[in-house]
Amino acid sequence: MRKEWKRKLLLALVPLIFKVVMGTLLFTCRKESRGKEHWQTLVDACKPFIITFWHYNVLYGVLGGGKLPIVAMVSPSKDGEFIARILASRGIASVRGSRSKGGVGAMKGLLKAVREGLCPTIIADGSQGPSRVAQGGAIMLASRAGIPILPMSWSFSRYKLFRSWDRTLLPLPFARMVWVIGEPFTVPAKLDSDGVEKYRLLLEKKLMETYEKAWGEFSRTRHDEKL
Repeated sequence: MRKEWKRKLLLALVPLIFKVVMGTLLFTCRKESRGKEHWQTLVDACKPFIITFWHYNVLYGVLGGGKLPIVAMVSPSKDGEFIARILASRGIASVRGSRSKGGVGAMKGLLKAVREGLCPTIIADGSQGPSRVAQGGAIMLASRAGIPILPMSWSFSRYKLFRSWDRTLLPLPFARMVWVIGEPFTVPAKLDSDGVEKYRLLLEKKLMETYEKAWGEFSRTRHDEKL
């Protein structure tokens, strides 16, 4: 009973703490963008599109949509509930599922959200990795929903790395922040498994292009190389 009470308290407090901490950090950052015309073109079209990026950007990637109606796929794990609460506090809907659990139901939920006009956010390398290896979820959703995919990456001049599988990045105050948006692309309808693999590799390539361009701004090849 006591453990359950603590969990409920944390579920209530974490979204508030996250909002204060991440909001303050990002407010102090000097923000720049590259390729924002790709984002603006899709937003101006007023039709759903898939937002995708690598997991190391997870702490702030879901916060960059402005007033865009967004739905995110969140792990069905207990830890995923904290993420879902944080997203809800930001007005972002969530669908619970992952590659290993609840994937079919999550895909149905995302398709329903697209029909309602929401833009899905899918972390390309999933919740468990491998890091910077694209999974097929965004490709399958794009093929079934008939909507484009928009790859993107963020980089920072100053940051802290966590000891997670993806080396999650936390920006430090007053860092220079660069947001790189790639060109959107579409995939054919009703892809078979070979087609999904072909376009999965294309997504990985396009994401790595935004990743390398973003970190090239700071003369780096990777976010997790030694400073």
